[in-house]
Amino acid sequence: MGEFALGQSVARFEDQRLLKGRGRFVDDTQLPRMVHGVVLRSLHAHAKILSIDTEVAKAAPGVLDILTGADWQASGWGDLPVGDAGRKRRDGSDLYRCRYPALVTDRVRWVGDYVAFVVAETREQAQDAAELIEVDYQPLAAIISTAEATKPGAPLVWDDCPDNICFVFLAGDKEAVIEAFAKADHVVEHTFVINRVTAAATEPRGCVGDYDSSQDHYTITTTLQRVHLYRAQLAKQVMKIPENKLRVIGGDVGGSFGMKSAIYNEVPLVLLASKRLGRPVKWTSTRSEAFLSDGQGRDNVTTASLALDNDHNFLAMRVETFTNVGAYLQAGGESFVGNIGTLAGVYKTPVLHADVTAAYTNTPPVRPYRGNGRPEAAFVIERLIDLAAAELGADPIELRRRNLIPADAMPYKTGLTFTYDCGEFERGMDMALELSDYAGFEARRTESRKRGKLRGIGFSNSIERAAAPGSEGAEIRFDRSGTATIFSGAVNQGQGHETVFKQVVCDRLGMDPAEIAYISGDTDTVFFGEGTGGSRSATLGGSAMALASDKIIAKGTAIAAHMLEVEAAEISFEDGIFSSAGSNRSLTIKEVGKAAANPANLPAGMEPGLVERAVFVAELMNYPNGCHVCELEIDEETGTVALLDYHVVDDVGTVMNPMLLHGQIQGGVAQGIGQVLMEDIRFDEESGQLLTGSFMDYAMPRAADFSSMQVASNAVPTATNPLGVKGAGEAGNVGALPAIAAALANALNEFGVRDVPMPATPERLWRLIEAGKTRA
Repeated sequence: MGEFALGQSVARFEDQRLLKGRGRFVDDTQLPRMVHGVVLRSLHAHAKILSIDTEVAKAAPGVLDILTGADWQASGWGDLPVGDAGRKRRDGSDLYRCRYPALVTDRVRWVGDYVAFVVAETREQAQDAAELIEVDYQPLAAIISTAEATKPGAPLVWDDCPDNICFVFLAGDKEAVIEAFAKADHVVEHTFVINRVTAAATEPRGCVGDYDSSQDHYTITTTLQRVHLYRAQLAKQVMKIPENKLRVIGGDVGGSFGMKSAIYNEVPLVLLASKRLGRPVKWTSTRSEAFLSDGQGRDNVTTASLALDNDHNFLAMRVETFTNVGAYLQAGGESFVGNIGTLAGVYKTPVLHADVTAAYTNTPPVRPYRGNGRPEAAFVIERLIDLAAAELGADPIELRRRNLIPADAMPYKTGLTFTYDCGEFERGMDMALELSDYAGFEARRTESRKRGKLRGIGFSNSIERAAAPGSEGAEIRFDRSGTATIFSGAVNQGQGHETVFKQVVCDRLGMDPAEIAYISGDTDTVFFGEGTGGSRSATLGGSAMALASDKIIAKGTAIAAHMLEVEAAEISFEDGIFSSAGSNRSLTIKEVGKAAANPANLPAGMEPGLVERAVFVAELMNYPNGCHVCELEIDEETGTVALLDYHVVDDVGTVMNPMLLHGQIQGGVAQGIGQVLMEDIRFDEESGQLLTGSFMDYAMPRAADFSSMQVASNAVPTATNPLGVKGAGEAGNVGALPAIAAALANALNEFGVRDVPMPATPERLWRLIEAGKTRA
């Protein structure tokens, strides 16, 4: 249907209720006789627990129950899921799998670790009681630094993990890389520190557990990304019950970016407490708790080298990375290495090798955060190319152009795990250069210098994998009035799933979106699903909805043929109307939907009802790619940064909704800007105490910190799915980190600065400027 078809900038249908305060977030859940839980968290980064005394706390007003590690052990429930995915240590043995109980018994391993769970009639009563619990700690030495964690003599997070190494991941051809470097005319090497950040989702984590003793059945309403897989893990690994004894509800989720996809300790705690008390139990994170307990992101140190010949052709690349997984390896915490192929970029570097060491530290767990390894990898290759251009006296754009993979080389197997099916990288780069008036930059730089400003421009090419092999379900169900309800296994956290999936159905079936209801995020109503993550929803969820729509058309055609008394081959379907060339009669899909409920209207043997389900199985991933150009000014006297302009040209294949796409790209760019310029999770290196535990210290970007952002499309549809789409949810973040960092370095070029550490705060930039003046 034209105005709602794919490719149209349809405004988000869900915004009407969200903007009016009618969202269905976890903390909006109110159940009869509901009580409240509070977590008592560790005050130490590393310590033995000598004793826990809860007697005074149990006698406090309103207190109903207090759970400790001993109670958790006595319950018979299992540990929380931890990552694996077949990862190994350097000697070939399995990765070190830490225990991950919901409540600890003998040792705490980060400031914020889970010591006890207090349940009371009100949240305030639970909080007061938690402060009455006496815990006798014996502090131990802690290791915080990613770079120091694996060095001899470092304090051990786990006594039976003698080097703190969780796993090692190797990829590429090491021998070929060594040989290529030996023959290289030029080698450029640099160490990059990519700092730790937190998701800071608009909606903090929360959960409501409700046990029904009459049915021996549990319901959990929580913040998550995948209801069906979540239920499978929680039921089987933790609670040790059949899946049909557990219902998982997602509702609206106010942002996640990967952070909320894990099963956190509070979820089984509210369920166990509900079973013990016979009442629903709610827990909602405070913002302070979020800084202490949410899975955090990034935090790695990489030394990368690029080998070139005298003609500036890339010969080889080698990378050694040390990455921090925190005190526990959360499920999915190991998955970032699956995106290591992003290091190859859009370049024809023949051979690459990556050596990644993941280490435990006494810090909160680190897990996927928007991009999950892709932004870090893109940052390394793109910044390394800029450094090579500076060292060789080459133009950074022309150095890239010389080494780009040409469009006619597709499909192209890179030197590091990925095989690109399609892409026109040079065309996208040229579009970005023109859109940003790259050629006119030097004139703008001169004008800025006259005003005492240091103007810089940064450029990045980036590519990533999206929609890893998997499956997703969709259902379309017409009712007796001819309207429809669609169900999706994807879980929305602000992406606009309802809008886009309705567009798919409107495009295929010619319906008005007002006649379509949308349901997701509930294991009792959605028949099948994997969920959301890794930029997969448009590819898998959209394709499943398209396949279900095609099934509706096929069955509707048979019904229409029967009702119009013609052969099915004579029926055509267009814009929601079934018609026959040999007849002047026609039926709308709404009329067919109504008629399908009556067996008298159907061909012999056909089941009543116009209801179809589909599961799309993706066998190949896709590769969204793009170019970012960032232009900014730095005040020479204060180090303050002002973004002036930002341009993006992205290839996400078929553009389903340009307005939503632009929002996704801009949101990703904003998170990249935040990390490069201001966001920083920082701990005291000795005590492990969090130093940036509130928005007073952890700086978040505001609207005034951004410039205008122009987003254009260099669409090259992929053949890996029926819609031709490529993932877009993480693309903005992947390209933003290197582009902004490059612009900063370019602005400070006259002071001999080639690279700027994250975050580039005004103080840090001012010090770099002053140091450059001193050297001069």
